[in-house]
Amino acid sequence: MDHYQIIAGRFQQTMEAVAMSVDQLAEPIARGSEMMTQVLLNDGKIFCCGLGLDAALAQLFCSLLLENPARERPALPAFNLGPGAALQEDAAGHALARQVRALAADSDLLLVIDSGPERSACAGALHAAREKGMPVVAMGNALNGSLAAALNAGDVHIAVEARQRGQCVELHTMVALGLCQLIETSLFGDYHQE
Repeated sequence: MDHYQIIAGRFQQTMEAVAMSVDQLAEPIARGSEMMTQVLLNDGKIFCCGLGLDAALAQLFCSLLLENPARERPALPAFNLGPGAALQEDAAGHALARQVRALAADSDLLLVIDSGPERSACAGALHAAREKGMPVVAMGNALNGSLAAALNAGDVHIAVEARQRGQCVELHTMVALGLCQLIETSLFGDYHQE
């Protein structure tokens, strides 16, 4: 087995998918970062949620807002909501909704990360955000019509077109990194130019 060819092929597929997505995703990423920046400037917080792989990406996003290892700056208030020990998807969604109701305010923002192609696992959290009057940024799979249908006109939907969930997660990772960089640049300037 030629490991190099497998690795090179995987990297090439990812680079092609990222390159092909830039035009489609640049505008919603920019709008999402602007919405998040405004929430932070108004002393709001960003609450993030996802299940499974998406929960890991939500944790990465929060960690990057709390601390950028490449730059000294104040921590930004970002919280990763977790379903706790709930194993069933419906129970996990209910747990996320309870956390939004208990912790968030209308001055905060909910980031939903859902790479699945079917119904949204975070619909409960999204509904709870609606009850609070919170703005929402959703990183979703373009094949997931239920997530798109649950969003309001003022929300931002960053919809990745990917048939394979793994590829969607890879693209969502690039989106999350881009959002963090844009937020940080808006708040603290471009440290690459310092």
